[in-house]
Amino acid sequence: MPKLNPASPLRVLMQTFPRAGKLEWIGLRPGRRAPLQSMNRVEVIADHGLAGDHKATRAGGKRQVTLIQREHLDVVAKLLGRDAIDPALLRRNLVVSGINLLALRGERFRIGDVLFEGTGLCEPCSRMEEVLGAGGYNAMRGHGGIIARVLEGGVIALGDAVAYGKNPA
Repeated sequence: MPKLNPASPLRVLMQTFPRAGKLEWIGLRPGRRAPLQSMNRVEVIADHGLAGDHKATRAGGKRQVTLIQREHLDVVAKLLGRDAIDPALLRRNLVVSGINLLALRGERFRIGDVLFEGTGLCEPCSRMEEVLGAGGYNAMRGHGGIIARVLEGGVIALGDAVAYGKNPA
């Protein structure tokens, strides 16, 4: 994503959000292909990810945490002809609502006191066909969320605010 002049009108628009979002769900995967475990709170380790998640065992990388927007779960469910989708099936660590996750790609944002940087899109994989059934991959396209790295660690909990910026209010 190209860097814009901080004072440009487009940059100002891109930094303006109507409100903070909310952390709705936390999931940890203790091992590769292991089912996600739903949590109420979790320690987030700088430059690693979520404590207890198999991806947090090594430092560095752009994919330390995966996030999906709660509103997109409803879209995916409707595309599949279902009433709802269990977030654990989608293999994302965090489900947030009330804020456009795609607008946080390439930006810094906080969940509670933890600082993240959105580093890219979290595209669906072929496992979506396994867990969601025929068409699951295509239902997830454009709704997979983002990946992020952890710049400053701490503890996050369900209900924490999700807000744009290094020092959001």
